[in-house]
Amino acid sequence: MLDLLVIGDANPDVLLFGAPGTPAYGQAETLVEQGILALGGSAAIVAHGAARLGLAVGFAAMVGRDAAGDFVLDELKSAGVDISACVRHESLPTALTVCLNRDDGDRAILTAQGCLAAFGPEHVPDVAARHLHAASYFLQPRLAAGLPELFRSARGDGVSTSLDTNDDPSGAWNLPLALVSRCTFLLPNQDEAMALTGTADPLPVLAAAGCVPVVKTGKDGCVTLSGGERITARPPVLAPVDTVGAGDSFDAGFLAGWLESGDLAAALALGAAAGALSTRGAGGVATQPTLAEAAALAERVEITRN
Repeated sequence: MLDLLVIGDANPDVLLFGAPGTPAYGQAETLVEQGILALGGSAAIVAHGAARLGLAVGFAAMVGRDAAGDFVLDELKSAGVDISACVRHESLPTALTVCLNRDDGDRAILTAQGCLAAFGPEHVPDVAARHLHAASYFLQPRLAAGLPELFRSARGDGVSTSLDTNDDPSGAWNLPLALVSRCTFLLPNQDEAMALTGTADPLPVLAAAGCVPVVKTGKDGCVTLSGGERITARPPVLAPVDTVGAGDSFDAGFLAGWLESGDLAAALALGAAAGALSTRGAGGVATQPTLAEAAALAERVEITRN
């Protein structure tokens, strides 16, 4: 049995550092400080990070029959992820993301969806797993439409579930309550949680919908609301090299901690540690921690309850 089945997006990330606020057009060539090719896609980064932490991980996604698809699958397989459920579209290309990273830490994210919109619930295998995680809800409309039923079936079989919606390029932020209620955990960042709820304090709104909300707050860690109690986890301050994928590495650490201990505070601490350690290098997966590394930093995560 798998510990974790991850479903969702996978693509190469082209990361450019030192990009100008507005690139010069007119066929002008602009030099930047550094360029990196890395594994991207929220779901793919979660799967990679969870495998690094020692979980038995399966991954279901769609890529094209192209060099970009080869790269994605090779990166996941080399990390120990079971990619047997991944499918390759006959004609559409693999999705591709370009991140323009400014020196102030902000970035613009440009994504060509490729075959992402063709990935649907029929591509999700019926395999035994302890937990089912989905990501990038708003980039995959066919998968999104089938996700409430997938989660309902999983919960009925005793499988816990989680969703990281990631950003909504349309700005609509329409997430069905029927899906939220079937999430064991909902894992947005602070901006996403506020957009989903339309409130500055999203935790009570999301908790009332029937899930345990775990909201990521950047360098400040994360906060959750469960049983009326707020639990905050704040990791030690690390000087980040690159924060791409840090939230996804948090997800991997949180799920690994939950599956290992069933303790919410311990899961928050391991998630905060994994997210922080992933920022040590460029790209989402290059410096994802081992379990020993994450556990060592988790011991220094400050947990508060109120």
